[in-house]
Amino acid sequence: MRQVYLDHTATTPLDPRVMEAMRPFFSVTFGNASSIHAYGREAKEMLERARGIIAGALGAEPAEVIFTSGGTEADNLAIAGVMSAASGRDGIVTSQAEHHAVLEPCRLMAEKGKRVSFLPVRANGAVDMDALARGVGPGTALVSIMHANNETGAVSDIAAIAAIAHGAGALLHTDAVQSAGKIRVDMNGLGADLVSLSAHKMYGPKGIGALVVRRGTPLEAILHGGGQERGRRPGTENVPLAVGFAEAFRLSLLGMEEESLRLGGLRDALERRLRNQFPGIIVNGDSGSRLPHILNVSFGAAEYPLEGDMLVMNMDLEGIAVTSGSACTSGSLEPSHVIRAMGKDEKTAKATLRFSFGRGNTMDDVAYAAEKLALVVGRMLT
Repeated sequence: MRQVYLDHTATTPLDPRVMEAMRPFFSVTFGNASSIHAYGREAKEMLERARGIIAGALGAEPAEVIFTSGGTEADNLAIAGVMSAASGRDGIVTSQAEHHAVLEPCRLMAEKGKRVSFLPVRANGAVDMDALARGVGPGTALVSIMHANNETGAVSDIAAIAAIAHGAGALLHTDAVQSAGKIRVDMNGLGADLVSLSAHKMYGPKGIGALVVRRGTPLEAILHGGGQERGRRPGTENVPLAVGFAEAFRLSLLGMEEESLRLGGLRDALERRLRNQFPGIIVNGDSGSRLPHILNVSFGAAEYPLEGDMLVMNMDLEGIAVTSGSACTSGSLEPSHVIRAMGKDEKTAKATLRFSFGRGNTMDDVAYAAEKLALVVGRMLT
């Protein structure tokens, strides 16, 4: 059976060039980067070289890059770390459509007595800027709004959000896990104080990410142990994965504009086919400001009484890997909180599919996916 992978938002395959870059650091250059002997110094040099590559890709300074175990830890460190260090302010402002790696630590902060506002989003998935302006005030310590939504691909105007946050004296954190490597992420242009990243979304290894923290931003560690990462994230540095992360990021920037156009062409071609095949199908996300590789669609409950999980399972039986929402909530019986926040009813939100394209996909995959989806939907409705 033909296999087509259309779930690159969940994870991407490791680039073979990244594997080759990492290979020596598992067995040859294996020293602990915190050791002062030759083995450690060699590992430290490569760790700092990787840090510099990632910083350069973002317009940041190497000292501003904190390596973490992934995007989830980066988000948690940003939220808990800033709130622990905040003086005289106890407010957090975020949106209802954030990733759970932001929503859950924000809820934990609320349980600890912090004031947390979960702002509504508009029908296109973008944060309600009027609500944001009203919600940010003199007591706000942190605003956390994702750069691009992992389910719909909707891209937020982070620069405008930063202006509102900074105007009130608050810091801005943005989760750029989905956008980095797909579109340009520049800390100076965005105006963000903290940016979360993850390697495995850009053909790098799983198990490593980063929180990039602007110099002077108050941040307390949430893990305690050694003094690694300048005391902000203790634990033996993972040199092989840091090297892989840097190489993946470097490679993702080569020809990024051309690849974005190609992926956008695949996405748009599938969207046209699905609109023709399923009159009334709902495309979720702002068509004018969307990541190029994500297409998120919902089947209206009245016309198409379908379940997203069953759609995913039936597509899998046809050899096509898609999902009904975030991979982090896969298997949940609850509808996507993102689609619900955009105003869709529960049944429509449950009948949602997310297609996400990557380097290996072609127009043949688009045609095959559309053909099989028509077959699956027809079978489920009879």
